[in-house]
Amino acid sequence: MPYAAEISRTNPTCIVLVLDQSASMADRFSGATGEGVTKAGLLADVLNRSLMELVTACRKPEGILDYFYVGVLSYAGNEVRPALGGALAGVHISPVSALGRSPMRVETRRKQVPDGAGGLVETEVRFPVWFDPAASGNTPMCQGLETAAEMVAEWCEKYPRSFPPTVLHVTDGEATDGDEAAVEAAAGRITARGTDDGTVLLLNLHVSGEGGTPIRFPTEEKALPDSYARMLFRMSSVLPEEFRRRGEEAQMQLAPGCRGYVYNAGIEDVVRFFRIGTRPRLAAADR
Repeated sequence: MPYAAEISRTNPTCIVLVLDQSASMADRFSGATGEGVTKAGLLADVLNRSLMELVTACRKPEGILDYFYVGVLSYAGNEVRPALGGALAGVHISPVSALGRSPMRVETRRKQVPDGAGGLVETEVRFPVWFDPAASGNTPMCQGLETAAEMVAEWCEKYPRSFPPTVLHVTDGEATDGDEAAVEAAAGRITARGTDDGTVLLLNLHVSGEGGTPIRFPTEEKALPDSYARMLFRMSSVLPEEFRRRGEEAQMQLAPGCRGYVYNAGIEDVVRFFRIGTRPRLAAADR
């Protein structure tokens, strides 16, 4: 059965994030209040939190063990680049142990936690940061997807027996470096790759600052409003059972055959999308 390989130190898996940092990502989410609730800002916060949780999951008494390899790409203007900062600047894929050793900085943030008596108390927590928000220029989506395809192809050759890579693509607009056919072809080069356990999984998140009703993990494209939305649906992989289980843990009921795709996502959708896409289960012997 495909997508059944256990994730271990011998057979790790890979997560690649492909992020739109074009100018429109500076827009605020519809209905958002307060300072700094932009698409780019929220994306950076959720991404950093997801990386922190991956590092925590791999932290054992003997150190941070490399169950995962992680790559983060951004596309904006006329270029695609590795998007992590600090010691990992310019690196396409890093083992999770390198992430744990090399955040750009560690911030102090305020968080409410249970006080043991039914209430909440505010405390300070340390929050590592690997990725900063940015928003400028055009949307070279084809270039971003092509670069991701090259990255996962190389990784699959190195780890042919592993759970295949998962690519999470986040965008808020249409490509400026190709038409819909070109974008879909670039995405197809990602999902054409794979390991003995299955083809690479591509999940797509479309965020919008214009409001409207989100369409979450659909099973068919006819309910989608336009050709662009339907293209993103066709690009997206059918979610394996393991990913649907993660959806249930995030209080979502995901139908069999649903695609890894959210259109017109709101703030909570971004959080859930990353939770589903970045929390693979480790082999029992390695938990």
